[in-house]
Amino acid sequence: MSDKSILHHINDLVDEEHRLREAGQAQDPDGKRLREVEVQLDQCWDLLRQRRARREFGANPDAAQVRDAGTVEGYTG
Repeated sequence: MSDKSILHHINDLVDEEHRLREAGQAQDPDGKRLREVEVQLDQCWDLLRQRRARREFGANPDAAQVRDAGTVEGYTG
């Protein structure tokens, strides 16, 4: 997956997130899909950061892997 395709996926997820927030309870009554989108966004941003860091330090960016939700949601700063 290239940086460009990751950014495209991020944009798609952001659009969906906005639609879900605007529709509110009518489209996503329990908020489950919104939470899924938020986690996927965090995973995509994390993957993009990994790829950029690998490239910066001379490593193969294609070796970066999507991390599990528990890992990316557990970041504290």
